[in-house]
Amino acid sequence: MPDQNGDPKRPDPEALLREASTETRGHLKVFLGAAPGVGKTYEMLLSAAAQRRAGIDVVIGLIETHGRAETEALVQGFEIVPLRHVDYNGRHLQEMDLDAILVARKPALVLVDELAHSNAPGSRHPKRYQDVEDLLAAGIDVYTAVNIQHLESLNDIVQQITRIRVRETVPDAFLDRADEIEVIDLTPADLIRRLKEGKVYVPKTAERALSHYFSPGNLTALRELALRRTAQRVDQQLLTHMQAHAISGPWSAGDRILVVVNEHPKAAALVRYARRMAERLRAPWTALYVETPRSLRLGETARDRIAEALRRAERLGGEAVTVPGRELAGEILDYAAKNNFSHIVIGRSERSRLHELLFGSITYEIVKRAGNVAVHVVTGDDRTTPAARVIVTRPATAPFDVKPYLMSIALVAIALGCGEVLARFLNVQNVALVFLTAVLVSAVAFGLGAALFTSLLSVLAFNLFFLPPYFSITIADPENVVALFFFLVVALVASNLTANVRAQAMMARKRARTTEDLYLFSRKLAGIASLDDLLWAISSQVASMLKVRVVLFLPENGSLQLKTAWPPEDVAEEADLAAANWSWESNRPAGRGADTLPGAKRLFLPMRTGRGPVAVIGIDSDKQGPILTPDEQRLLDALSDQAALAIERINLSEEFDKAQRAVERDRLQAALLTSISHDLRTPLASILGAADGLAGLPDLTADDRKALLSTIRDEAERLNRFIANLLDMTKLESGALVPNLDFVDIGEVVGSTLRRARKILDCHHVETALVSDLPMVRLDPVLFEQVLFNLLDNAAKYAPAGTAISIEGRRDGNSVSLRVLDEGPGIPQSELERIFDKFYRVRKADSQRAGTGLGLAICRGFVEAMGGTIEAGNRAGGRGAVFTITLPVPDTARPEAAP
Repeated sequence: MPDQNGDPKRPDPEALLREASTETRGHLKVFLGAAPGVGKTYEMLLSAAAQRRAGIDVVIGLIETHGRAETEALVQGFEIVPLRHVDYNGRHLQEMDLDAILVARKPALVLVDELAHSNAPGSRHPKRYQDVEDLLAAGIDVYTAVNIQHLESLNDIVQQITRIRVRETVPDAFLDRADEIEVIDLTPADLIRRLKEGKVYVPKTAERALSHYFSPGNLTALRELALRRTAQRVDQQLLTHMQAHAISGPWSAGDRILVVVNEHPKAAALVRYARRMAERLRAPWTALYVETPRSLRLGETARDRIAEALRRAERLGGEAVTVPGRELAGEILDYAAKNNFSHIVIGRSERSRLHELLFGSITYEIVKRAGNVAVHVVTGDDRTTPAARVIVTRPATAPFDVKPYLMSIALVAIALGCGEVLARFLNVQNVALVFLTAVLVSAVAFGLGAALFTSLLSVLAFNLFFLPPYFSITIADPENVVALFFFLVVALVASNLTANVRAQAMMARKRARTTEDLYLFSRKLAGIASLDDLLWAISSQVASMLKVRVVLFLPENGSLQLKTAWPPEDVAEEADLAAANWSWESNRPAGRGADTLPGAKRLFLPMRTGRGPVAVIGIDSDKQGPILTPDEQRLLDALSDQAALAIERINLSEEFDKAQRAVERDRLQAALLTSISHDLRTPLASILGAADGLAGLPDLTADDRKALLSTIRDEAERLNRFIANLLDMTKLESGALVPNLDFVDIGEVVGSTLRRARKILDCHHVETALVSDLPMVRLDPVLFEQVLFNLLDNAAKYAPAGTAISIEGRRDGNSVSLRVLDEGPGIPQSELERIFDKFYRVRKADSQRAGTGLGLAICRGFVEAMGGTIEAGNRAGGRGAVFTITLPVPDTARPEAAP
């Protein structure tokens, strides 16, 4: 089948350029997994070992073994480029040394694990995948590994599946540039068994993972995402290969459906049929319209049908494509072959048998020349086709302009002068070619009407001045009659063809401008996160492109509300409000120029997506009569569709956030009830028991009475701390907490806190190491004392009796760091961030310490309210936790009154 250039063996230039652009780059292979623990790093090391045995220079840039013995065994024998050490906020970080690989080592293949990782501040790039891009640009091959949940376009889908937001992401474009993608797959049952065997996480972390992220349903959904995303990439690679090597399709590697639409009323039924077929086959589909010279002569109703069919395809999840061409069957089959479509859906011809015999049948030609492509000839059903919208538009034709015809007269006059000169001085016989040139110039510059007029004038001038008898319309020689006749025929044909080419070029330029405007509009909408900003962008863009005034209505509390207007104005007319409400309720246009409520000042149209209407847009202008031309109406439809999708995206995001907040609220309420029912009842039970003992045992000794009273006091203080934590958290969440900042000596606050916490620290050795020259800092002494008390209380709960609890303080540049260290079991690495969450408590040794889980959350809230930061970590020796509070040192060290 020929391509647009007529050569069936010619490769696609764009595909060749894409292949050529990768020749100087390194080869990228991505090991893609559905979830952690499926063996991506293991398989990457196995493949790299095979490359090393083949003599390839392989080094490890960075590998995360996560303590897995079998993975660590594979690392042995590889050359490892030393990691770069980075100190950040008192933490010692290790990052891949990109400069050492690029400059000093320059291997043939480098292994880079954890592709979605964020680099430490101060690195060359903020993300590791950008380091990989530098390696590839230098001609170094890269093996890398990443999980499907880190892909940027799937981030929201993964969050809906797992209820966990993945912070580290990789752009889809990076994965699309990969030369190879190898899916590392395990069934959910096998992966869960590996978790239980401790081959993925330590037992306690694995148990928690099984109850949350690694459920069978989640793993199955993530597995499907990984396989589908890889299949899309493989399908694109296959298509590029076929285009670059001029291979005629289709290759039956997967189903792809192409539905051909035209101006026929059954086009909508064809689109719906293709949608149903795509759902059955689980295949991508495209609606194609071939724009031929005949398209220029279509009426506005026919153009509306075509535009509506293409819009319907986009709303139903397909792709809408318009391509220019001359011969329909050839263009359709050529497009199907170039894009590897395996099915073509086309409507049955409604033309008479005589017409098909004389002019041929497009359907028959496609079936005859389809080759391996399956052709579905669909009858369609007019009864299911909705009636076209009735909106009155103003004529798109411009008023009659006499200038092209005057210019045509001038062109003929110039041709006549040139002809006279050529005939008299150069003895040129074919003077008719000079007039034919004038016809072509007129067709190119002014269009078909002026070209036909120039043709008639040229025939008349040629007859009067160059055919005997001169200056007479009669022709004496019969040969001249034939010459004049064929000159007229050639002039008419040439003018018609040239005018058609001009019209097609003008239409292509117009379509390109419209496409560019729509693309810029879609990019603008994609970068907006808030609904108010989005509505302002929509109204201003529509107003500027169509030169109209715009209002936007959105549903709110069961009724339509005006959300924005450009230029800003209010809608007070009852007719306009009625038209807007009717348009929303009936999902049809209303108002000025429509067939419903035409007396309104504005024209209102519903903004729809595949799920239904999301808003109503109203437009008006100072022009008399209809507001829009047919082309402007179709442009408004396209803008409305894009805007509706953007509004729906914002609405869905807000609904999802509300659902997340509702889930979080329910979780917090459940946690609060659990704390009240268990942790608050425990001290109450102790108080009641001691009180009953005092009241029911009159012969108690003084020591027993003293012990019971001490129990009542201690448990009452414990209960008071729980209630105080709840009240403090309420203040934090409501924003009612305002620190009373003043210059304070940290040593004094530490001393008062230790005196207050004396009882809870009785079983531990307390050590303080505060440097003598600590500057005074601005803080609220009451809040800071509560922070230190909560940290000491937390350390006393988790550290074994008899161990040491240390408080260290030093100055680090323009800040003061205070650390609380214990000798307990430490904090699991996976819980360092969650430890400051409300009601969250770390489980250790199959038990959980008493408490509401609010102490550390309150610490973070108080410290941040005073302008500081607090971080959790583990001691260097691996035994014990450390909490670091960092407070800024003010510009002046002398105490001043707080503002």
